[in-house]
Amino acid sequence: MARGKITKHQITPDPVYNNIDISRFINQIMRKGKKTIARKIVYGAFDIIKEKTKKEPLEIFDLAMKNASPLLEVKSKRIGGANYQVPIEVKGERKVALATRWIILGAKSKKGKPMAEKLAAELIDASNNTGWAIKKKLDTHRMAEANRAFAHFAW
Repeated sequence: MARGKITKHQITPDPVYNNIDISRFINQIMRKGKKTIARKIVYGAFDIIKEKTKKEPLEIFDLAMKNASPLLEVKSKRIGGANYQVPIEVKGERKVALATRWIILGAKSKKGKPMAEKLAAELIDASNNTGWAIKKKLDTHRMAEANRAFAHFAW
């Protein structure tokens, strides 16, 4: 039975930087539909980044996203009654989604500061190849490398 064609939702760029990636990032931070609060957090973090690093926050953001994006991940595949962790290459949209998720989770896991400060710290750390998001990326790569023997099961 044929179904209708699925159209991808078009995200409008954010009003300050006119960037779609930042708009996606804001949407990931947003909880319970409170986009204005999510924007305050992200733009507040960008102000802190500008103050601390004396660099353009957009550069730091792009570098952090690039550094936190994984190249490989493992997916479970059942073959002959056994589950194997098969390493696969991560495609474009998923790379950005994972990097965004890890940066936000890294910021949320820190305690005792406002979210804007925690997010700024995590973005700066990710741009310097340190921090929780980079650790998560390296763990993912390590898992993929350890299971490289099962790469021939990739579909």
